[in-house]
Amino acid sequence: MAKKKFKGETGYKILTPIMRVLFRLYYNPQIINKELIPKEGALLIASNHKHLFDQCLTIMATKRVIHYMAKKEYFDGKLAWFFKMVGCIPVNRAIHDENAKSAALDVLNSGGVIGLFPEGTRNKTNDVLLLDFKFGTVSMAHKTKATIVPCAVTGDYKFRSKNLMIRYGKPFTVDSDDLEKYNKKLSKEIEKLIKENLKATNRTLEEELNSRCQDA
Repeated sequence: MAKKKFKGETGYKILTPIMRVLFRLYYNPQIINKELIPKEGALLIASNHKHLFDQCLTIMATKRVIHYMAKKEYFDGKLAWFFKMVGCIPVNRAIHDENAKSAALDVLNSGGVIGLFPEGTRNKTNDVLLLDFKFGTVSMAHKTKATIVPCAVTGDYKFRSKNLMIRYGKPFTVDSDDLEKYNKKLSKEIEKLIKENLKATNRTLEEELNSRCQDA
């Protein structure tokens, strides 16, 4: 499958090597099972969402160019230049954004990588482990035959953090049109990865839930 170039790929390749070094030095994240990320082929990387910088952890884990789907409000803020330069896809969450969906499908049909958060927004609650997943991830995987890689972020975004961790799970494909089944599978996989992270970092579920209210 021929992979065409998309807007932002040059900027991504220029900025992300610098970002990886600075992010690692400041936050000291632990990256687990990054070898599970396929090195080629259409791919959806799906994570829980607790902080603005969650996407940076996956950017650190693979040299593949990742086009993240991000709410359009980010393209109007102080970091708008960054989101635009690295090829993020703006999503208008107030509507069923067909333009954003079409842009993402174009990337996948060309063998590229889309990064997204199935919860649809940052989970700022301190009583719900995961918000209900939107169907976009599994729907796009079904339409394009792309592989899904689930991952989970836990811990504190603090200087030289002792517990900031991202863990990748086993890739899978959506082999039927039973999207509800696969959406539940994705949610359960990410929940499992979250709990594995907490065990590995000796962090309680309560500590993890409460930290969301403190994160940016």
